Amino acid sequence: QVQLVESGGGSVQAGGSLRLSCIISGYTDHSYSLAWFRQAEGKEREGVAVRQTLDGTTYYGDSVKGRFTLSQDNAKNTLDLQMNSLKPEDTAMYYCAAGRWVADRLRELEYKFWGQGTQVTVSS
Repeated sequence: QVQLVESGGGSVQAGGSLRLSCIISGYTDHSYSLAWFRQAEGKEREGVAVRQTLDGTTYYGDSVKGRFTLSQDNAKNTLDLQMNSLKPEDTAMYYCAAGRWVADRLRELEYKFWGQGTQVTVSS
C-alpha cells in the first residue's frame, strides 16, 4: 500500500515562492509515476507535474511550465515541488499522487493513491 503525506503549503504574495514536499512510502518498483495535482475551489482537479520513476522523466502542465520544478529525493523518500513566480490562479489544494503503469500522465483517474492535500494561497 502506497502512502503519501504532503507538507509545505501556506500563504504567499504573488511573485513569491513555496516548496511542497511529499513523503512517499510503500511503492516497490519503477512501474510507478509520482505526481502533484491541484484543485481550486469550484474547478476540476488539474495535473501539475509528474515524474516517471523508471527513468526520471518529468512532465509539467502547461500552466506551470517554467515556474515549477519537480524533484525526487530517494534518500529522503520525498517528491518535492518548487513553485516560483506564484500567481493568484495557483491558489488551490495541492495533492501528491502515485499510480502504476500510468498512460495519460496528467489524468487524475490514472492515479490510485493520494495524499490528504496541502493548501496553497497566493494573494495579489
